[in-house]
Amino acid sequence: MAVWAVHTINGISFGMLLFLLAAGLSLIYGLMKILNLTHGSYYLLAGYIGLSVVRATGSFFLAILAATVAVALLGAAMERFFLRRFHLDELAQTLLTFGFLFMFADLALWIWGGNPQTLPKPAWLSGSVEVGDRVVPLYRFFLIAVGLAVGAFLWWFQEGTRVGAMLRAGVDDEETARALGINVSLLFTLVFALGAFLAALGGVLGGPLLGIYPGADFEVLLLAFVVVIVGGLGSLKGALIGGVLVGLLDNFGKAFFPELAMFTIFVPMAVILAVRPTGLFGRE
Repeated sequence: MAVWAVHTINGISFGMLLFLLAAGLSLIYGLMKILNLTHGSYYLLAGYIGLSVVRATGSFFLAILAATVAVALLGAAMERFFLRRFHLDELAQTLLTFGFLFMFADLALWIWGGNPQTLPKPAWLSGSVEVGDRVVPLYRFFLIAVGLAVGAFLWWFQEGTRVGAMLRAGVDDEETARALGINVSLLFTLVFALGAFLAALGGVLGGPLLGIYPGADFEVLLLAFVVVIVGGLGSLKGALIGGVLVGLLDNFGKAFFPELAMFTIFVPMAVILAVRPTGLFGRE
């Protein structure tokens, strides 16, 4: 039983990282209908920025602050000066973000090199917890706690704040929201920055667990798309449940069926799409 418990904890903790990525991706698409392929780049750049800050200051939380703020500002600038020019032109927006994905990948390779690196975790999270006759790194529990806290905050933000009400109004009927005096353009920028912030948070928190290396942006982007497809585009609940589901499938698949690791993720996704094309919690 301890083995199953350990794999479950590992899967949920990985799922929380995927949730951070998928939540931002889903928010951006839900409001702006932008399929942001640069989302993986935000993850990668934040991991490298966090690594540089930790090496310079020794502070993990300062690394989180610096990386998330820098990437959020980058996301806001991209939306304001590039993507806004192609509002509701999904093909142009997708191609533009795809181009930025390659540009940021080359930039990261030029600045930080091509060797895989691991972001050091803070000393107080370097311990472990006994689960039966096994041990689980304390950092895994920290990731689960952060994921749940972020999920609770995003739910409160969407459902319990005036900005969240304006956000829902913009999703349901953009033209009416503009007519009521809501600054939808500013709302777009804030949501894009929030999505970039969440991806950056995932990049720094994932650095000690998964490492930082060229190609990580494509890998996490693929998994984030699986999560939002399974959970439903535009659904925060779908991003959370989809992230946990994909994290569990990935962990158990690699543990018990390593030669079929990708099969265990994509076949359930195909089955869900066959039954519910909009995902588990997507709008019909």
